[in-house]
Amino acid sequence: MTRTQKAAAILVAMGKPSASKLLRFFKQDELKALIEGARLLRTINQSDLEQIVAEFEAEFTEGAGLLDSADRMDTILTESLSPEEMNALMGIGQEEAAPAGPPPVWPQIEQIEPARLGAFLAEEHPQTAALVLSNLSSAAAAAALLSLEKPVRSEIVKRMMSMANIPEAATRIVENQLRARLLAESSTRDTSAGQIRVASVLNELEKEQLDEMMEDLEKSGTPDLHELKSRLFSFEDVLLLTQQARVALFDSVSTELVTLALRNSQASLAEAVLSSIGARSRRMIESELSQGAAGIAEADIVRARKAVAAAAIRMSREGAFELPTMQSAAA
Repeated sequence: MTRTQKAAAILVAMGKPSASKLLRFFKQDELKALIEGARLLRTINQSDLEQIVAEFEAEFTEGAGLLDSADRMDTILTESLSPEEMNALMGIGQEEAAPAGPPPVWPQIEQIEPARLGAFLAEEHPQTAALVLSNLSSAAAAAALLSLEKPVRSEIVKRMMSMANIPEAATRIVENQLRARLLAESSTRDTSAGQIRVASVLNELEKEQLDEMMEDLEKSGTPDLHELKSRLFSFEDVLLLTQQARVALFDSVSTELVTLALRNSQASLAEAVLSSIGARSRRMIESELSQGAAGIAEADIVRARKAVAAAAIRMSREGAFELPTMQSAAA
């Protein structure tokens, strides 16, 4: 490790309050060197950190181990320096044209499942999470927010509301971390795209056909089957939704579609649906159903049910509610 990297490691180990005071005594070129040194840091174990600290000051040999040094240094810098200081530090506004960098990461981030993005942001500083969500589309940001615990969600929203213009340098730092830690992992481990494609095919099957197909996949030892099951949904699975989810679902589809989907349905399923809609709409649907299904093609009923199921899947992806897994359905 270079001396600059060692200095960056000690600053991060000191924590934000102490490090923030010291940063203002550094010259601009020294701060630039610290940023570059911090970016190259990775996990530092306890013994290595103690050796580094001992070189600077003997009484710091009880310093803590270090993880995600670049992230913490970035947080210290962005929260300690004003936007103008960050601009001056990174050379923003100078006559020299900045070299072209990689394209923005935000379109790729929006493709990540809300629950997975939320889990990642929950481990980050709320200010960093607020910056990330502020750069996403409204739908993607809302879906990620809904996956977070309420206290964390509230803290992030509060910071988003008070967030002023973010220095380009700070945004670039966060983008680099997202590429290295979230998108890189996605490219090697995320199989969600394939699961979505398979689920879209399986969701076109009838309930009996789907059950048979899933049984065959289980017998053949198909990997990640639980994840696939969580993406499957048929009209009959409405019974497994929470009342709140059913209300949201049937509030989003037309009365005509609901009426057609309920033709020839079981009484328990019909009651679950009708209990989730308003009294006036319920009376209208019950009046239509009482006339029977004569003259109505079975294919039209099937298409209506698939349309309702597709609406549930879409709303789940948007974070409105969670779909019940096929395993839950079997239970």
